[in-house]
Amino acid sequence: MTSSRRQILRTAVAATGAGLGALSPLAGAAAAASGTTAPTVAPLANGRPIAATDTPPTLRARRLQPGDTVGLVSPANATYEREPLVIAAESLQALGFKVKFGPHVQARYGQFGGTDAQRAGDINDFFADDSVAGILALSGGSGCNRIVDKLNYALIRRKPKFFGGFSDLTSLVNAIHRQTGLITFHSPVASSEWNEFSVQHFKAVVMDGAPDLLRNVSDKGDQLVPTEDRISTVRPGVAQGRLVGGNLTVLASLAGSAFFPDCRGALLFLEDTNEYIYRLDRCLSTLRLAGALDQLAGVVLGKFTRCGPGDGYGTLTLDEVFDDYFLPLNVPVYRGAMIGHIRRKFTVPVGQMAEMDAQAGTVRLLSSAVS
Repeated sequence: MTSSRRQILRTAVAATGAGLGALSPLAGAAAAASGTTAPTVAPLANGRPIAATDTPPTLRARRLQPGDTVGLVSPANATYEREPLVIAAESLQALGFKVKFGPHVQARYGQFGGTDAQRAGDINDFFADDSVAGILALSGGSGCNRIVDKLNYALIRRKPKFFGGFSDLTSLVNAIHRQTGLITFHSPVASSEWNEFSVQHFKAVVMDGAPDLLRNVSDKGDQLVPTEDRISTVRPGVAQGRLVGGNLTVLASLAGSAFFPDCRGALLFLEDTNEYIYRLDRCLSTLRLAGALDQLAGVVLGKFTRCGPGDGYGTLTLDEVFDDYFLPLNVPVYRGAMIGHIRRKFTVPVGQMAEMDAQAGTVRLLSSAVS
């Protein structure tokens, strides 16, 4: 590690009021044992999560601005090396933010970034911390479902602020919106490979508050026709609704719970990675059997990277699976949106009203997703 990177890490950690020891798993465990970081859990309605038929009023966080402090948390997988943490801090600072590390951002419990109480506690504490303007996940992985019922939703509703991430964070961005009405963000995580395209859309949606147009940009290079980032229309049409969704596998795991999104009249966006087609088929069956698909106004399919047939005989193709589940809905559907486990990605506000055009392959935000 270079001396400049060491200084970045020391500076960011110092902002938490602690030294590098606050980033060690042992220090995090000791703090948890002392009772200083135990989260206060308070669901919204009479001590219980809100019912599936309830719809909280929409809340918008204040837009992030240069100079704001962004809290960095690890609600999913642990980060095993120091370098990704340094790169994440550098990236957020390059966006103009100050960085404050959660006390357990470098903790580890099995594959997770700390115990359930530690990971939920860091999120709850940052929502309570008035010096923190927004919260961003360091990385995805797994484990967010373990803490989805441990967030202080009453606190979040009282102190709404930016919350973002993707992949396994699908659980939390949808649960927070479902339980509080706060618009959250299916966005790059802090350790993402930030690039001009991703930064442009993140700034437009989260910092400028623009009614962004999510339109694929494909560079064909020296090829006769573009072969990357193409749009394919499954069923043409135009529809409006609230954006909900994210990673298909994670979303399906929430079905039947109080944290699953309200799909009535919604625009559902989906993506996934490293899953056999038969498993994606199973997840879509779960959504169909839960009654979620029949309520939709439209569907936006993002990237399904490295999702192949596996070793099964005579497997369906992804085209066939999507046709089977979405064509009978008689709603607009298109495939190929720049959403998912890809280098260049949109920032999609969960809970924001939008209009999709399946023929043009676009999603247009109808208003600002932040205040």
